[in-house]
Amino acid sequence: MIKLTRLDGEPFVLNAELIRYVERRPDTFITLTTGDRLVVSETMDRVVELAVGYQQQKHLLPRPAGLAG
Repeated sequence: MIKLTRLDGEPFVLNAELIRYVERRPDTFITLTTGDRLVVSETMDRVVELAVGYQQQKHLLPRPAGLAG
């Protein structure tokens, strides 16, 4: 999950797994795998940085006890 901000300043959390692509036109548009589109105040580079960081971090977290790896 990554924390982003709507254009009206309202923060929200997005499941980064749902990001299909990110565009700058000039606002930052995020298209999800569901087809929904979001416009956020973060730059395209910042969204990519957060999404990549999320992907990297999720593999560093320990698995819950009892789950096979």
